[in-house]
Amino acid sequence: MDTQDIYTKSTVRCTVNGESKALHVYPMERLLDVLREQLRLTGTKEGCGEGECGACSVMIDGQIVNSCLVPVAQVEGASIQTIEGIATEDQLHAVQQAFIECGGAQCGICTPGMVLAAVDLLAKNSHPSESEIRNGLAGNLCRCTGYMKIFESVVRACEK
Repeated sequence: MDTQDIYTKSTVRCTVNGESKALHVYPMERLLDVLREQLRLTGTKEGCGEGECGACSVMIDGQIVNSCLVPVAQVEGASIQTIEGIATEDQLHAVQQAFIECGGAQCGICTPGMVLAAVDLLAKNSHPSESEIRNGLAGNLCRCTGYMKIFESVVRACEK
């Protein structure tokens, strides 16, 4: 890519939460900003802007990533799932319901990333041990309180 190309808007085609999108963007814009500002999917949060906290987590082609680190040009042809795409129509995902029931959703900044990480974990391992849950959520930081209500939420989701 030539340097001039990063200052020229182009079209990036991808699928976001099951819907085809043609995004008119600067190639080096952060995916996080495009999701929040252009698509108004504000469930994805900015915590640190450095890929350390997990608040901006999304799934790209089935892999959890920090959207603050992804230039939007890299999602050409990709399938992206945000927190808004976890529920189906008017049915919350079991993880979302468990977060509500157990008080895992505290201030809300880390919640979307935690939920996505838990959904990803449970898709790979429907009955993880406590150690596996801790590992699965390791890329997400909570600044409110301890992590116990979040861990309890994941355990509750396993039961459903």
